[in-house]
Amino acid sequence: MRKGYEFSKGRRGAVVAQKGKTRITIHLDDAIIEHFRTLSQSTGKGYQTLINDALRSLLERDEAPLTADAVRKIIREELAHG
Repeated sequence: MRKGYEFSKGRRGAVVAQKGKTRITIHLDDAIIEHFRTLSQSTGKGYQTLINDALRSLLERDEAPLTADAVRKIIREELAHG
C-alpha cells in the first residue's frame, strides 16, 4: 500500500454506471418507506428494488401510463399486503 494516492483526476459518483436505470430523487411517505424496508428484511431484497418491482408489476398488468394516482394505488395495495 502506498503512503499517498493521486486523486486530482478522479470523478465523483458511481464507478460503473448501471445501464437501463436512472438515478432520481423522489419523496415518498414515511409509511411507504417503512413498509418496503420491513418487507425487504423478510425477502432479502433491497427496499428500492421492491418498490421498483411493485411499479413494474402495475405496468405489466395494466399497460397504461403511470400516473400519480396509479402510484398511490400501487403503494396502498402493497401496504395492504404487508
